[in-house]
Amino acid sequence: MNTAVVLYTSDLRLHDHPPLRAALSSCDRVVPLFVRDRTIEDSGFAVPNRLAFLADCLADLDAGLRERGGRLVVRSGEPVAEVCALVREADADEVHMAAGVSGYARAREERLREALEAQGRRLYTHDAVVTAVAPGAVLPTGSGAGHFAVFTPYLRRWTALPQRAPAPAPRRVRVPEDIGSEPLPRRDAVTGTSPGLARGGEREARRLLTHWLRSGVTDYEDTHDDLAADATSRLSPHLHFGTLSPTEAVHRSRAVGGPGVEAFVRQLCWRDFHHQVLAARPDAAAADYRPRHDHWRTGPAAEEELRAWKDGRTGYPVVDAAMRQLRHEGWMPGRARLLAASFLTKSLYVDWRTGAAHFLALLVDGDLANNQLNWQWVAGTGTDTRPNRVLNPVRQGMRYDPEGRYVHRWVPELADLAAPRVHEPWRLPEPERARYDYPPPLVDLADALGRFRQARPGAAPVGVP
Repeated sequence: MNTAVVLYTSDLRLHDHPPLRAALSSCDRVVPLFVRDRTIEDSGFAVPNRLAFLADCLADLDAGLRERGGRLVVRSGEPVAEVCALVREADADEVHMAAGVSGYARAREERLREALEAQGRRLYTHDAVVTAVAPGAVLPTGSGAGHFAVFTPYLRRWTALPQRAPAPAPRRVRVPEDIGSEPLPRRDAVTGTSPGLARGGEREARRLLTHWLRSGVTDYEDTHDDLAADATSRLSPHLHFGTLSPTEAVHRSRAVGGPGVEAFVRQLCWRDFHHQVLAARPDAAAADYRPRHDHWRTGPAAEEELRAWKDGRTGYPVVDAAMRQLRHEGWMPGRARLLAASFLTKSLYVDWRTGAAHFLALLVDGDLANNQLNWQWVAGTGTDTRPNRVLNPVRQGMRYDPEGRYVHRWVPELADLAAPRVHEPWRLPEPERARYDYPPPLVDLADALGRFRQARPGAAPVGVP
C-alpha cells in the first residue's frame, strides 16, 4: 500500500480541502498531520486566545477524521524535521499541503521541498486553500507591478476570475494504525484567555455560516457598521484557522444573492487582497508599505496614553468600548477596529506597529496579512488612497452607535447616560459629571488634528464624520 502525508497548517477542516482530496485519490492510506511549530510558539505569536481556539479546532478535526475511520496525528518541533521523520516512519511517497501565503510559510515550504527531494519524496502544494484566490493569480496588467496596490481594481479582477467548485468532505480516511501521536492540546490547559472567547472547530464554523446565510447576510450592507447590532458574521477566526473554506463561503453566499451578499463577499475579497499584498511585500508586516516619514510620539506621555488606550480609559466612550470588547472576547467588529486604530495612530500619533502588536496579543483571528495591513491602511502608511483621513470618535460613535447601546454594553459606568450625551460625557455639568467613574479625554480632538498636521510631513488631514 502506498501512503501520503497531509500536512495541516492554517486549513483545519475536512470540507473543501484540496490537499486531503488529492492525497486520498493518489494513495491507499493517508496520515493527517499537524505539527505544533515550536518556532511560532516561542516567537510570541501563539498567544493564549489563539492557542485555546487552536485546541478546539484540532479536537474537532480529530473527531471528524475518527468518524471517517481515521485520526489526526500531532507532533511538536521544527516542522520540516517532524514531517521528514514521519515520512520515513510511514514510508510515505508524497506530502500534500496548502500553498503558503506568508513569507514564513513559503520559506518553510521550500525547506520542506528540498528536504523531501533529498529523500526521494515529493511535496505537492495546493493553491486557493487558505484564500479564495491565490496570491499572484490576479495581477495588474501593463504596470510591471507584481501585485495590486489598490483594492477596487483588484476587486474587479477578483470578481471576474472563475473559482473552483468546493469539494465535499471525504467519506473515509484510512490512516496507518502504527503511527504514534502526541495527545491533542486541550483548551482548558491554556491560561490567560479572554473570558468571552468563542469556540473553535469546523462544526462550529459551518453552523455559524449556515446561520449567517439564513438570517444575517441579507441585511449586511445596511447593518455591518451598526456597533450595537453585532450584525457581522463572526467568521473571521474560522477563516484564519481554516476551519471554514473561503472558497465555499464565497460560493454559498453567492447562491443566496442580494446586495447584502455582495457586501459580504467584498469583505472576503479584502482578505485575499491583503494576503496578495503581503505575499508580494513580506516586509510590510513590520515596515511601512508607503513611508510617510512619520516621527511617531514616544516618551512618558505617549506611554501613559498608550496604557490608557489598551485599558479602554481614553475618555472617548466608543474607543473604550472597542478596546474593552477586544480584551473580553479576543475579537471586535471591523468598524470598532478602525475607530480604535485611527485614535491611536492619528489622534495620539503613536506608531501603528505598537497598536498592531497589542491587537495580535489578543485577537483570535489575528494574522499578519489582515492585522498589519489593516493597521497600515488606517495609519495612512498602507494602501489607503486617502492616507491622512482622521476618524472623529465622537461623530463616529453618534453615527454607528446612535442610541449608545454599544457603549452601554462595554462601558457600564456610563450605562445610565443616554445618547447623545453618552458619547461626550465630559460636556456634562460638573456635579453630574462627578457621578461617573470615567476619565476625561486624553486629548482634545482639535489639538490632536493640529498636532498630526504638524507631525506628518506634507499632511493635510481630512476629518471624517
